[in-house]
Amino acid sequence: MSFEVFSLGTSGMMPLPGRFLTSALLRREGKCFLFDCGEGTQVSLKLLNLRWKQINSIFISHMHADHVTGLPGLLMLSSQVDRVEPLYIYGPAKLADYIEANRKILDMYINYPIYVIPVQPGVILEEEEYYVNCFPLKHTKQCFGYSLVEKERPGEFSVENALSHKVPRGPLWGKLQKGEDVINLDGEVVHPSDVLGEKRKGRKFSYVTDTMYFPEISDYVRASDILLCEAMFTEDLKEDALSKKHMTAMQAATIAKDGEVDMLCLQHYSPRYSDKDLKLLLEEAKTIFENTILTRDRMIFEVANHESP
Repeated sequence: MSFEVFSLGTSGMMPLPGRFLTSALLRREGKCFLFDCGEGTQVSLKLLNLRWKQINSIFISHMHADHVTGLPGLLMLSSQVDRVEPLYIYGPAKLADYIEANRKILDMYINYPIYVIPVQPGVILEEEEYYVNCFPLKHTKQCFGYSLVEKERPGEFSVENALSHKVPRGPLWGKLQKGEDVINLDGEVVHPSDVLGEKRKGRKFSYVTDTMYFPEISDYVRASDILLCEAMFTEDLKEDALSKKHMTAMQAATIAKDGEVDMLCLQHYSPRYSDKDLKLLLEEAKTIFENTILTRDRMIFEVANHESP
């Protein structure tokens, strides 16, 4: 099953040539989840050939302009596509006012339902195979991080075990794979555990931006396959980071290390760093967490399914 993360923008505060404002997209089995929507999001979506109509959920971290200025244009795309599916937008309480004001002032033509959902820490979206968790961050205004977590998958199905338990090929195999007991040819009960291996861990993506460092973030993102995390400053500007309630690259790496994540992808860089200077952020982060990526706009990261232990 596909699980792909697309970096749409990595700049903080202001867009730069080749570096749009912060935004990322997760595509899982054809369904797309957008995290923040900074200026330039539409351009990256187009360059990556990602379909706007496949986005059914948007998660906004906070109400600073560099994280929401791409929303009006994205919503107005509806006048050019035949979208009928509803769009769910999650975020701080003021998000609904921002969207409604833009709709009225810009006289937007919207031809599909939009539901704006204020969030609080905890599970804010749950489906059969995954859920989205929201957690509090510490910034100059209310801010949230998000994790999309797949639930455990059934273990691998053993054809040999199914046949040895006299379960014939057909619908009964499907029921066992769904976790249901079945009756075999001898009238005996066969349990899923008789034919399935150990359950397989699901995948996890976490998104953290615009926050000062605090240790609890590591618990929220624990065991993420990919942690997309802000790295606004180098360590020599640690005091600036604290006063502005942002993080350094080393602090992001500390979160990744303590949270035992698989890969750290840095993002949301201060415009003071040129593309050439960004390597300083990577070098500092790697001193604490080796598997760190200096994320650039339109990078793509794929996460394979976890197999049985």
